[in-house]
Order: sequence, then structure tokens, then C-alpha cells
Amino acid sequence: MSGTDATDTFRQEAQELLEQLEHTLLDLEHEPGNSALIDTAFRALHTIKGSGSMFGFDAVAGFTHHVETAFDLVRKGIVAPSRALIAVALAAKDRMRLLIEHPETTDTLPGDAILRDLRAIVDAGAMPAATDESFAAAPAAAASAIPEPAAGATWRIAFQLALDAMAMGTNPLLLLDELRALGTATVVARTDAVPPLNMLAPSECHLAWDVVLTTTHPRAAIEDVFMFVIDDMTLAIELAAPAPEPPACHEPSGKETEVAPGAAPAVPPHTAAPAARHNGEPVAAEHKPAQPEQRNAKAVDSIRVPAERLDELMERVGELVIVQSRLTQIAAASHDAEVKSIAEEIERLALALRDTTMNVRTVPIVQLFGRFRRLIHDLANELGKQIELITVGEDTELDKTVIERLNDPLIHLIRNSIDHGLETPRDREAAGKPARGRITLSARHAGAEVLVTITDDGRGLDRNRIQARAEEQGLLAPGVKLSDGELFQVLFQPGFSTAREVTSLSGRGVGMDVVKRTIEGLRGKIDISSVPGTGTTMALRLPLTLAIIDGLLVRIGTGRYVLPLSAVQECVELSPDEDARPHGRNFLNIRGDLVPFLRLRELFDTATPPDRYQKVVIVVSGEFRVGLVVDQVIGNHQTVIKSLSKLHAGVRSFSGATILGDGAVALILEIGHLVALGAAQESRLKATV
Repeated sequence: MSGTDATDTFRQEAQELLEQLEHTLLDLEHEPGNSALIDTAFRALHTIKGSGSMFGFDAVAGFTHHVETAFDLVRKGIVAPSRALIAVALAAKDRMRLLIEHPETTDTLPGDAILRDLRAIVDAGAMPAATDESFAAAPAAAASAIPEPAAGATWRIAFQLALDAMAMGTNPLLLLDELRALGTATVVARTDAVPPLNMLAPSECHLAWDVVLTTTHPRAAIEDVFMFVIDDMTLAIELAAPAPEPPACHEPSGKETEVAPGAAPAVPPHTAAPAARHNGEPVAAEHKPAQPEQRNAKAVDSIRVPAERLDELMERVGELVIVQSRLTQIAAASHDAEVKSIAEEIERLALALRDTTMNVRTVPIVQLFGRFRRLIHDLANELGKQIELITVGEDTELDKTVIERLNDPLIHLIRNSIDHGLETPRDREAAGKPARGRITLSARHAGAEVLVTITDDGRGLDRNRIQARAEEQGLLAPGVKLSDGELFQVLFQPGFSTAREVTSLSGRGVGMDVVKRTIEGLRGKIDISSVPGTGTTMALRLPLTLAIIDGLLVRIGTGRYVLPLSAVQECVELSPDEDARPHGRNFLNIRGDLVPFLRLRELFDTATPPDRYQKVVIVVSGEFRVGLVVDQVIGNHQTVIKSLSKLHAGVRSFSGATILGDGAVALILEIGHLVALGAAQESRLKATV
């Protein structure tokens, strides 16, 4: 592994640890007495410090050491996990991220300010008269605050790391340093298992260590040194005399010896295994690492794959689907039964590979929802509001590309809900509501779409104010009558805002139009519903994937088009009577329900005469249904989505294109836009009745 690869690995693992630390601190703010959360935060800090030192991020290790020291005092009950401490810890976590992402940073002032605040909180909570030096020596102060025998106790520790420990990033010297930091330690290395030089692999750890440690710390402190490697090592800890003694030659009782689960019995800490002899000469003992098969099995449970490789794999699968479609078309025209059989088998395998690859690309939306806890926490403090975040459907999976591009729009929508929607605690209590407002993020599958909603229980949208502002800006004609859904779409117009004053969060009318463009760029749709005094809900309908979809191939004139199969409800025939109805009154009676239909031939200005028996494909988007009149329904088609060029960005009837088996290009219809046209047609008809 190269140095660059190791650094990238550290950054990736540190990113996960920092996210875990942030979530833990936010949970700890609501559950300050939860010892499991305190231990989790301490372990995350401990790992970041150790890994940072190992990979050369000395600034990260040095800074994190002070935060870890503070949480060591919290863990031992000396300092309470107050809101002030958690606030400083969150700021420290942001500083750690900066030092990891930009190690060349030389500005130490923010870090110094954070450490000063941390020292003040620790000193006030544990040692009112303490100085900065006492904070640096906090582990010793913490130990002195815990009742222990005055002379301390002596422990015999024997440990041997896994053979691949160093290759996996464990530095045994750091473990020995941590043991020395607990008290007076005598360390003896055992070399009996080291192979001959010509058989020695530099990345393998063949040494074992015997340590005699005299300390006032409890046994748990010794075990904590090995907390991250204990599953794959041999470890024995036993209590010796109350004062340090040189290694003895008698056999230990073994009553207080602990061995890691699944590990081989430890070599007694006071002596090495006797060397075998052959013809009076010593022979190197055979080295048998502890159950390497189990370690290897654990190592392959999951692997880290760069996102670029998944994208490349998806591209290859898409090309395979196109070629498979071509083969299916050739096989259909062939009379060779063997060719047809092979084409069917390849089609089955291609579909299975497509589904597997798409499943690999999907990730739980909890990765996205978890990012907003800190945002809401900080905004609540900034605006003086009390806010509770509720998440529903966190295990809902979505394409990783969709999740990446959804982050910024959701941030903007949440900020608007907090700033404009939720009232202050005083206003909420005056309205008969709880002082604490509520933001609910939910996700669920709806066919081949994912529905993501942001709901607040605030004041709701003021319809009259929105319409007056829209008329004032010339976005609506005076006195025009619109439904709530249509009127609220005005909020996405560039520059539109109902805020009375500009704040650091909102008021300039910038952002909501970008939100809509981003959602539509994902082939999604955003709707707003609101009840005055009760709250507002913003619903985002998003595709499961942006790569490959099941489609319905249709013909309109001489052109072929694809409809996303997830939006297709049914297909019916257009009768001559319904076809002869005057324009503007195009409705089908579908089992008692009137469904408007659009003549795509007219919409696409098709010059060829229509087929005698036209078909109507009933599609659905949200709560609306509309029929699309086509000349022929060809059948199902595995659709590899290709984006349109920037020159076609204004063509709203199409969301992309695909390549057919014969090499021709078919446009993919944008169902949301077509359904909106049908809904508008229905509204006009109702207005004239």
C-alpha cells in the first residue's frame, strides 16, 4: 500500500468516526447520563488520535488528545457532560475535520480558542482552581480522584498481536506507550516465534511482549488500551503483588487470566516457551498464529470500493443491456432455435447483473438524514427556537448519485422550514402549541419512486400573502384563481420571497428556484401542501435510480418513445367516439372515473396519419392520472438512460434518451410534465362547467 493510499484510507475512516462522534454528541445532549454514549465518544476520539499519529497527522493527534482527555474525565464521572461541553466538543469535531481535510492549515487561533473553552469547562466542572498545566495532566488528576490503593497494584500483562496486525494499521509501540502512561512499566519482548531472516515478512508481527505494570489505575484502564485489537489477539492480564516485582519463575495461578474469545491460550507472562533442542542445539519454536482463518473470514465481510468504480461498472452494465437488446432483436428474426435459446439466457443473466449492480449502488437514506441533525441543532441555537427532529423510513434505499445531489436542496428546504415555518417558543405557547417545534423527515418507496417529505408543525403558508406578493411582482395576473398546489409553485420562481426583512438565513428569494431545478434534474418533482396554523409539507418524488429503468416502448407516427414502466397504470384502446370528441374535452371513462388524455401526435407535431386503432396509455404521477394517446404499444424495454445535451435543457416533455437494439435513438417521456398538462386541461374544463 502506498503512502497516498494509506492517507486516503485514514481520511475515509476518520470521516466515518467524525460522523459517529457528531451523532453521539447530539444524542448525549438529550441523554447526559448515558454511559454507553460517553464511551462511544471517547473511543471515537481515541481512535482518531491514534490513527492520526500513525499516519503523520500530528496536528490532528495533538488537538484530539486534549478533547479525549476531557472525555476521559467525563467517562470517570469527574466532569459532567453539560450542554456547554458538548457545544465545545462539536466545535472541536469541526476543527478535527478541517485539520484532516486540509493538513496544511497553519491558523491555530480557532483551535486555541476551542481548547481554552474546553479547559475552562473542565476546570469549572472538576478542579475550580486548576491551571492550564493541570488540564494537560488531566489523566493523572482523574486517576487521583478515584480511590485506589496508595501504593498501587502490580499487573502482569502478556500479549501477542495478530500476524497481520501491522498491515492492518496497528502500531504495537503505541500500545506499549499507553501502558507506560498508566504507571511504571517494565517491558520484555519475546522473540521465540520470529522466523529466520530469509523467511521474515516485514509486514508481519511475530513478537510478543511481557509487561510488568505498577499503576493506581483499575484493570479496566489496562483493557481499554487493547479495546480496538482485542478480538484478534492473545491477551492475558493477572494481578501480581501490591508492589512491583521482577518476573518470577513459578507458574501463575491463572485464576484471573482473561483470554480474548476465540484466541489461543496466552504464553505465561513471566517466561517464554522453552526452546526445543535437536542434538543439543536450540531449534526455533514453530509459530502458530491464532486462528488466521477466522481473521481472514472477518476481513472479507465487507470491502471499501471507490464510487468511481461503481459508476464505471454501471456504465458497462448499461452497454451490456443495449447489446443484449440488439441480440434479442436479431434472435426474434432468426429461425434458429439455438440462437433464440442463447439470446434468452443472455437476457436473463443481463437482467440479473443489472439488478445486482443497481442494488450495490443503492445506500440507505439514513446517511443523508443523519447530516441534518447538526444543522437543526445549530439553527435552533442561532434562532432561539426549540426544535425536535424526527426521522421515519431511514432504511429506505436510494441511488447514491441521487443522495449526493439531494443534500443541498434538502438543506435549503429545512432552513426555510425552521426560519419561516416554526414559531418561537413564546409564539407557539400563545397559539396553544408545545414550545418545542417539530421537523419530520420521512422516506418511503412508492412503486419505482422514493417519496421524501419534510414536514413542520409551524404556522403554515399564508395563501393571501403569497398571491399578493406574486401579483405585485408580476408573476400572476390580478385576481386569478389557483389551487393551493398551483399557487405554492410560485415559491419556486427566481427572486420570489415573502420575508419582510433579510436575515442571515433567508429573505433574498435566492435558492428555491435552484432547489426545483436540482429536483427536476434528478427527474423528480416537488409539491407543497400547507394548513394555516398547523404546518407545511414539502414532498419530493424521486426515481430509484438514474441509470437503468424498465420502460414501455411505444410508437407515435414513425418515432419511438419510452415511458417509465413504473408510471404506467394500464393501456386501453381509443374508441372512434372518444377520438371524435372536440378538442378541449378529451376525457376517458375509466371504470366511472373521468381521465383526461393528451394526443401526443399533436403535441409532437407528427405529420403522418394516425393508426386506425390508437392506444391510450394511462400514466400516474402523484394524485393525478392522464392518458397518453399513441399509435402502437410495442412492449417492455430495458432502458439505459442517456442525458440530453444542454441545448435541449428547455424541452420539458423529455427527461432523457436511450439507444434501441437497432441503434436508433428513442426519447424518454417526462411523465410529471405530461401529467401536469393533463391536470391543467382538467382544471380548465371544470372552470367552464
